[in-house]
Amino acid sequence: MNNITTSYLAKKVKGKLIGDEKPITGIFTFLNHANPGDIVVRHWIDEKGVEIAAQKNVSCIVTQNPQGKAVEIADKYGIPIIITTKIEFANAFAIKWAVKNFAKNSLRVVVTGTNGKSTTAHMIYTILKNSGYSTYTNTDAKSEYNTLIDPVVAKQIAEFESLNGEKIQAMVIEVSEVQGWFDKLMKDHAHLMTSAVDPNVVVITNISLDHIGLVNSIEETFNEIYGSLEALSNRSPQNSSVDANLRDHSYAILNSDDPLLMKMAQLVENQDIKLLFYGSNPIGSSHPDITLKSDGIYIGKDLFLKTEKLPFKSKHFIQNTMAAIIACIALNIGLESIKNAFKSYKPLNRRFTVLGTKPLVIDDFAHNPDGILATIQSTSKMCDGFLYVVFAIRGSRGESINILNTEAVVKGLKGIDHTLIITSSADVVDDANTVTNHEKTVVLKTLDKYGQKYHFEENLCPAIEYSVKSAKETDTILLIGAQGMDSASEVLKIYIRIQIKKLSK
Repeated sequence: MNNITTSYLAKKVKGKLIGDEKPITGIFTFLNHANPGDIVVRHWIDEKGVEIAAQKNVSCIVTQNPQGKAVEIADKYGIPIIITTKIEFANAFAIKWAVKNFAKNSLRVVVTGTNGKSTTAHMIYTILKNSGYSTYTNTDAKSEYNTLIDPVVAKQIAEFESLNGEKIQAMVIEVSEVQGWFDKLMKDHAHLMTSAVDPNVVVITNISLDHIGLVNSIEETFNEIYGSLEALSNRSPQNSSVDANLRDHSYAILNSDDPLLMKMAQLVENQDIKLLFYGSNPIGSSHPDITLKSDGIYIGKDLFLKTEKLPFKSKHFIQNTMAAIIACIALNIGLESIKNAFKSYKPLNRRFTVLGTKPLVIDDFAHNPDGILATIQSTSKMCDGFLYVVFAIRGSRGESINILNTEAVVKGLKGIDHTLIITSSADVVDDANTVTNHEKTVVLKTLDKYGQKYHFEENLCPAIEYSVKSAKETDTILLIGAQGMDSASEVLKIYIRIQIKKLSK
């Protein structure tokens, strides 16, 4: 393994070393997970944290904000401390170091964009795994590991072989298109983290507004997402043992239905990048486009997957499917292997998940205007009766995104027979997702502004109970929202158990 020293690390993370030059023998990790020789990466650390690090005998601490007498205590215990100007430099280097030491010759894919990252990444991961590759991904149902603002991905890469019994042969890394710490934008996050992964393929799903407050215009979002493509442009030709087709070229997979991504494609000047497109309105390229037609997904002129064989039927999820397919084609995965992976594919939780059938209950993690509108439209096409929408306000995310989300709900419900139930989910969310009075007020005022009728419940449990009690077997219930709706499936199960007990008495 390529060990490093504290002075070398300080240089690489653009930090100042306070303490001795020492060899580092461990991995990048969290304070509470640290073992002797490890590097602890924390956005901030105080005296108590340093004392814990000393007890664990770590090699050094990397932080952006040493607090109190943290530096003095570190000196007392002989622990080198590196103070970096931006903690993301440390986490990016941690990923780069982990890839170099534990996954050097692996196939690597980065997935970014505003919507559909997790589903697309999970599909690619499933195809690679089913094709026989020992595969790592940071994608999970709650998108907890895609922020890359802590050392979790570097830690997981370093520990993969010991936990799974084999080395990483492929990895799919979901990169948040915009990232921040509290209310401050971590500028160039997508560029920095994509560069660290050094991927063969970058997939960009779409560009739309989210994370308002960190970015305040679509232009800012465009620039942040473009950073990932720019990182691919700066990638050097590979001479490793990866497939020969991937040594000299990198691939960018872009959604041709998104005008902003088409604009982004025009900015790519690196001849070593091959652009591949997917969508219902494809454009020509030197490689077969993947397209959506009425009867299914086509690769070039050939029907690849019939509509009835697709794991999802809604347009935005079919786009994720096409992105995953063409990304794996770029990685030279066989078409039959790709097709077979979809036969047993099980989606992530809260991605248009069906929780019940009579009435039809759909749960979805739509968290921004585009996602909300697409999900309501897809659900309405499946609805034979009345539509009940339980919508969770986004807590602690500000007024702007909640106004835009609410307007998307109103737009999506126009012309549909429905009942709208709004909730703050106060009974189930943690402090990081608590709805403020201002957020609740702007949502309700926006609904009133557009003349949208609604029923409000402060807590999630009565909101779901209201919809279930009101709905007939032929109706549809859509549970929609971000973290505020995460507990919906459990709440629904509890409610059903209670009802069964009442009926049995």
